[in-house]
Amino acid sequence: MKEEEIKERVGQKQVYETLERMGIEYDYYEHPEAPTIEIAAQYYRGEGTTLCKNLFFRNHKGNKHYLVIMDSKYNMDIHDIEKKLHQGKLSFASPERMMKYLGVKPGSVSLFTLVNDEAHEVVLFVDSRLREAEKVSFHPNDNRASLVITNVDMMKFIERIGNPYEFLDLYSVDNQ
Repeated sequence: MKEEEIKERVGQKQVYETLERMGIEYDYYEHPEAPTIEIAAQYYRGEGTTLCKNLFFRNHKGNKHYLVIMDSKYNMDIHDIEKKLHQGKLSFASPERMMKYLGVKPGSVSLFTLVNDEAHEVVLFVDSRLREAEKVSFHPNDNRASLVITNVDMMKFIERIGNPYEFLDLYSVDNQ
């Protein structure tokens, strides 16, 4: 992709550069600002794509940070997540922490924010069900656009970005 094309796209330049360097193709969609998953769902294009919910947590000491990615159609119970992650009491990270570790403001967190975590301090937890998704959708670190990539490319990104990661069953049977 040419530099001019990247400049015309909504999102952080380093996201597009990283995807290109990794050989990851994507479908690009612009839409009105969508800072919550409920708003993003209004602009969701479906097409066999799983809309992902992205949550950024910190532990009770504030010395560890976690990005949790899951299918947006399922509810998340923070106490259930705490039990499954085995990281102690969790809380949502502040906007300041989000900027420091992921380089984005609230409402723009996504898998792609890991391009800004050069020290690989954020641990990624991905719900196991996303392995079954044909395609997944994430903001390019700006909630005014969405990128759709294949599951294979999501795995390529996760493996190559360098952050520690783990797949977990994040949903209980009664949380579907």
